[in-house]
Amino acid sequence: MTVLIAGGGIAGLTLALTCHEIGVPFKVFEATSSIQPLGVGINLQPNAVRELGDLGLTGELERIGVKTQELAFFSKKGLEIWSEPRGTWAGYAWPQFSVHRGQLQMLLYRTLTQRAGADCVQTGWRASSFANEDGQACLTLLQAGGGEERVERGAVLIGADGIHSAIRAQMQPDEGPPLWGGAIMWRGTTLAKPFRTGASMVMIGHDTQRLVAYPISAPKAESGLAVINWIAELRFDPHAGWHKEDWNRLADADDFLPEFSAWRYDWLDLPALISGAEQVFEYPMVDRDPLERWTHGRVTLMGDAAHATYPVGSNGGSQAIVDARKLGAAFLQHGLTPAALQAYESELRPITTQVILANRGSGPDAILQVVEDRCGGEFTDIEEVLPRSELEAHAAKYKGLAGLAIAALNRAPRTIT
Repeated sequence: MTVLIAGGGIAGLTLALTCHEIGVPFKVFEATSSIQPLGVGINLQPNAVRELGDLGLTGELERIGVKTQELAFFSKKGLEIWSEPRGTWAGYAWPQFSVHRGQLQMLLYRTLTQRAGADCVQTGWRASSFANEDGQACLTLLQAGGGEERVERGAVLIGADGIHSAIRAQMQPDEGPPLWGGAIMWRGTTLAKPFRTGASMVMIGHDTQRLVAYPISAPKAESGLAVINWIAELRFDPHAGWHKEDWNRLADADDFLPEFSAWRYDWLDLPALISGAEQVFEYPMVDRDPLERWTHGRVTLMGDAAHATYPVGSNGGSQAIVDARKLGAAFLQHGLTPAALQAYESELRPITTQVILANRGSGPDAILQVVEDRCGGEFTDIEEVLPRSELEAHAAKYKGLAGLAIAALNRAPRTIT
């Protein structure tokens, strides 16, 4: 009666911690030879922070991350369009955290191996295919480097193997690669002075040129400098093609920095921020179409394998964590059965479908393009361009469809009781 988990990222490790918490045997199989702190910054929304808190990780999150106080949108001229408090400042019972993705993954991995033993995660084994046989889920694994093949059997199999999921590919053999709409993102971190509240997340620009920045560390006492995570984005002809997405593709800032040379404001110097990064990573912004089903017998999907979305709503990693907890709750209610997988899918697939589609054009950042279209980013009074009532309605609508409405989340019962 074991849960087989294909993938040792945020989704798979959170599910493993949840299985350990509820006393369900599990095995995690990770394709890489060792789990390393890859990536740059991500945001954890209050719904995910709540779940990690229930796993006893609140103190560690405070150590590795920053409680985000504010989300603010600016035109390319550096003029404020809209700002709103985040986390507990907005009335949530839990904070929002900005963290380094790799540090979060290592926290989950370290906590899991401390609680369940080092052998609970087997690295160097890539999920290859699955089968439902004799009332069991069967997972075929290939050793790194194309060596040994083995088959593991369990009560259920959870595909947490990311946007290039082999489990999903078997379910959807004609799907093809992730979908690219033409946007390229360059990401980096720079030691710099925090801006605005000191824990603000800012989005600047419009659909074809944008920059996002937020701190992922507290300022150093001696210098006042914090680690600022930034993402620069430009849009190109989607028919031109680009590199395969990869957390580790190093890029040259000179490839895009000239496009941002004029983006200097009295509160933030974006060219200096970009130039201050030791390394820059490049990859296309991609997603996948929503699926009509995630579950095939005793096999289902979670995280990016189930619902890869454009990273514009700060909810990709958060949703993966919620997936894990909802699966745990379904196991408690239905056992390690297909019924548990179906209950989990029935609750979450409609929500994630809405988010995927919204993030393609009507996510929280859509107001940037509205302002660009109406005034070219130049205004004296934003009310004359985009009334506050319209801004408030847009923000509330997205929170509602993403499961982040404040009152509803605060009064929701614990996922695992």
